[in-house]
Amino acid sequence: MKRFLAIVMVLILALSLVSCGGNAMTMGTGGTSGTYYGYGSVLGQYIKNNAGIDVTAVATEGSKANIQGIDVGNYQLATVQSDVLAYAWEGTGTFAEDGKVDSFRVVAGLYAEAVQLLTMDADIKTVADLKGKNVSIGAPNSGVYFNAIDVLGAAGLTEQDINAQYQSFADSADALKDGKIDAAFIVAGAPTPAITELCTTNPDAHLLPIDGALADGLINKEGSYYTAYTIPAGTYNGQTEDITTITVKATLIVDVNAAEDDVYALTAAIFDNAAAITKEHAKGAELSVENATGGMAAPFHAGAAKYFAEKGVEVPVE
Repeated sequence: MKRFLAIVMVLILALSLVSCGGNAMTMGTGGTSGTYYGYGSVLGQYIKNNAGIDVTAVATEGSKANIQGIDVGNYQLATVQSDVLAYAWEGTGTFAEDGKVDSFRVVAGLYAEAVQLLTMDADIKTVADLKGKNVSIGAPNSGVYFNAIDVLGAAGLTEQDINAQYQSFADSADALKDGKIDAAFIVAGAPTPAITELCTTNPDAHLLPIDGALADGLINKEGSYYTAYTIPAGTYNGQTEDITTITVKATLIVDVNAAEDDVYALTAAIFDNAAAITKEHAKGAELSVENATGGMAAPFHAGAAKYFAEKGVEVPVE
């Protein structure tokens, strides 16, 4: 009986592989309240429909977890912050203790990830005003955490100068609403679902600018991954003015061992359908060859490089 059941299971597995062409990938994204998950799900559908690769987007703890997930074989695709990607490739920052990870390659830059500083306290007007406050700075060693530490440092503050809380986007929004924290750093494409929901139901919720000398110091620092960014007025309920801040880049990466033809096909599925993707998710508007290929600390996968070469742009491979 056991032998019979084993044979049946093998046949079922074989049939399932035939039905999907044996061609499937799992994509690590982020929390369900962030942009990675929603946008990753949209990209996965376009890859499936246009490249024949069955992509399943799964919720994760974000950039570092996604890189580690590819390294151990849990994911084949993932969305990550460009600065965390650099930390992994160089063995610095959040990967200083773990060491260099080189089991991934870049597919493309996708969109700007704004460093958004959210509060409901009218007395908090600048980053310096966070001193002594309860502030969510993301999970320990996450991309958000290092972005928050950078911003605090540029304002002359350290982690010890605040009462640091280490929360996800959704938990940060809930804690703000419940008065458990005074401010939160959220690094994601704007509009971010967690912020949209909070601002819609709580008129006191608003973003603080990260600009002036503070932002310039971060942008102009040697080896910086930050650029200036404007969150347009009206992005969130009650936001009547543009908010200036800084940004890193959301980046799609892939397992180094992925087949060149597959990566070429999935890259084409995304960028050849940018207009259609934009109709389903606002971040599609930032899909461009120029944005996709600039400012990467790690090399590109050969399949992605082939696609961009056809568009007239050469990118580094290894």
